[in-house]
Amino acid sequence: MSKTFTKISVVGLGYVGLPLSLQFARSDVSVLGLDLDPSKVEAINAGKTYLKHFPSETIAEQVNAGRFEATTDPSRMSEVEAILICVPTPLDDHREPDLSFVLDTARTIAPHLQKGVFVALESTTYPGTTEDELRVVLEEGSDLKAGVDFHLAYSPEREDPGRDDASVKTIPKVMGGYTSKCAEMAEALYGQALDKIHLVSSCRAAEATKLLENIFRSVNIALVNELKIVYEAMGIDVHEVIDAAATKPFGYMAFRPGPGLGGHCIPIDPFYLTWKAREFGKNTRFIELAGEINTAMPDYVISKVADALNEEGKAIKGSKILVLGLAYKANVDDCRESPSFVLMEKLEAKGAAVEYNDSFVPVIPPTREHAHFTGKKSVEIKDIYDLILVSTNHTEYKKFDFSGYSSPLVDARNCIEQKPKKYFQA
Repeated sequence: MSKTFTKISVVGLGYVGLPLSLQFARSDVSVLGLDLDPSKVEAINAGKTYLKHFPSETIAEQVNAGRFEATTDPSRMSEVEAILICVPTPLDDHREPDLSFVLDTARTIAPHLQKGVFVALESTTYPGTTEDELRVVLEEGSDLKAGVDFHLAYSPEREDPGRDDASVKTIPKVMGGYTSKCAEMAEALYGQALDKIHLVSSCRAAEATKLLENIFRSVNIALVNELKIVYEAMGIDVHEVIDAAATKPFGYMAFRPGPGLGGHCIPIDPFYLTWKAREFGKNTRFIELAGEINTAMPDYVISKVADALNEEGKAIKGSKILVLGLAYKANVDDCRESPSFVLMEKLEAKGAAVEYNDSFVPVIPPTREHAHFTGKKSVEIKDIYDLILVSTNHTEYKKFDFSGYSSPLVDARNCIEQKPKKYFQA
């Protein structure tokens, strides 16, 4: 008979950890959230949200029922039967994996691990992290042995903020254990809250699965980004071609071009494998080429902005430009790695005065790479700019009536329905 878990902890209460916590709480598992940010902890314990796509009511319901609470105290990890680690894994300044959040978390919780506890890593990383690095830190800090005294597994997050047709509960969960018993414990825990579990043979296989998912997307987005430029030179609308190809019921999946990649996955995760592959003397040419193409897309968009302004007899220098959308994808408040930051920086470097609008991101939060934008506030959409640039395809922009606007509009998402007379695709 498989074990039934009654109390777990989720470490890191962000875009991955919060929805995971709520799903376990809804499944009648007591959840203790751990986060270093006291403002998040205070918000949760007060039944308040800090992520727009999770209303306060969904948090308050579980808090009031006594199934969900949050703390900044790592010593309370001694109270739980399982710990799920959901912390960031960014790239450092040299575009190499930064596991500091994962390993610092391990050092923090290790002294409080109890015999028999189950620990799973959900953060995206390269194959070998769970077994070779996380395991070592946990063992050294706890004097417990993985696979003997505690259970260890890797189960990659598949959270997709803003998506309405799938949820944490319904998205199949991939997982691999350090030992067969670890895998059995992983299946028992996640099976209490999620509909479908897919076990693989090892932590490494599960880590590789997550990388494949995002590399697949990165490479295919790079392909349509390249085709967008090629087809434009031929006088062909790439979006019309994509729509037509999507009518094929087999062997094709539609991807859309854009102004560059954003978010915490696709711009970052492929380079985890690129970095690790070098250890084995292997090159990842597709991944690196896709990265080059996607990284170059903001420059293409800037060239379209220059063309649109040129038709008005203006230069980028001295022009007042409004960027629509700071979030990296539609209808979410997550602006990590957003191409909008790059567009804004490039426009300012060319002498433009740049403002932005995004109701999901009313004030720009601190970021590692674009700290100088911290505190900048969203402004209203008005017909007072030399040019408007659409960077994020929020629904409100799709429905916004630009038809009477005199400002030229450059649409990097092909999403505007009520277009102004001076409309340009990018």
